Amino acid sequence: MRRSIITGTGKYIPEKVITNSYFQDRIFYTDEQQLYDKPASEVIQKFEEITEIKERRYVDDSLFNSDMATMAAEKAIEAAGIDRNELDYVIVGHNYGDIDPELNRVNIMPSISAKAKHKLGIKNNRCRTYDMTFGCPGWLEGMILGHQFITANLAQKVLVIGSETLSRAIDPYDRNSMIFADGAGAMILEAKDESETNGVLSYMTICDNGEEIQYLQNANSLNPNAQDNPTTITMKGRKIYEYALKKVPAVIKTAMELANLDISEVNKVFLHQANAKMDHAMIDRLFRLYGIKEVPHDIAPMTVQFLGNTSVATVPTMYDMVVRGEMEGQAVKSGDVIIFASVGAGMNINAMTYRIP
Repeated sequence: MRRSIITGTGKYIPEKVITNSYFQDRIFYTDEQQLYDKPASEVIQKFEEITEIKERRYVDDSLFNSDMATMAAEKAIEAAGIDRNELDYVIVGHNYGDIDPELNRVNIMPSISAKAKHKLGIKNNRCRTYDMTFGCPGWLEGMILGHQFITANLAQKVLVIGSETLSRAIDPYDRNSMIFADGAGAMILEAKDESETNGVLSYMTICDNGEEIQYLQNANSLNPNAQDNPTTITMKGRKIYEYALKKVPAVIKTAMELANLDISEVNKVFLHQANAKMDHAMIDRLFRLYGIKEVPHDIAPMTVQFLGNTSVATVPTMYDMVVRGEMEGQAVKSGDVIIFASVGAGMNINAMTYRIP
């Protein structure tokens, strides 16, 4: 039977390590645009207690988002051992395209996918380029789209990248700015004839675009006296937390039901990393949907503590690290059932179940 199989993975993690001490001299404002009445050190301490984030990576000013996407893709192509000119699609999940580090100007023409294809040296003009602007779930939605192309016999090989430079889209006066970071992850999805039920098993996506559309968006700085920045991400943390806990576990469960899977059959959950408190709570609630109170300690790999929230890059980067044996205490093997899941701006949620061949 024709199946969608991951045959190669890759990532790019920026070299510049930004610890929490980097923010010690920041002046923070509240959501009501009032100056915080607490010193930055206290705000940072509380932030670390909640998110568990101790450090994150920022990309060098000499690189653009499309550069990171290209470097991650090169590693995925190498791991898959394919001819890049045999790719039918290049799909890139992102939020802001290429952001100029000096002007903070967003550039999405031509698209990031077109730039990545160009920088990869792909000459095949039948290889189509698609951008997936879908919030943090953009990479996974690109995987779902690639899987749909494969099952519809419209593609044999698909490159799906998630890449973002959120460090160039933050409000320095917003404490939430400490969450965001930069990075890129990529996968090759191929059509394979499999006698076993391997590869992509099921998927589910929901889009709540009512009042939820305001939870994570572009807005002015929290500092009313700051110069306007056309690229400033802002979020309503409490609203997102409540939304995610209520809906993400249910979406994952629906995807599992579509594949006739029970929670006892799941070996790993690769969950988008926004902050550790929320991630732990979502996993806990997922298991409680099955009446289980004790969650396996190694079921959900975590990178947010040292990589921060890299948006679309989080899940593919984390999976690549596990596949390559770069995360202590984490491993996957043939026959394992894994789940990819993400939540983000829109608000959008998606989940995919996958059995490793």
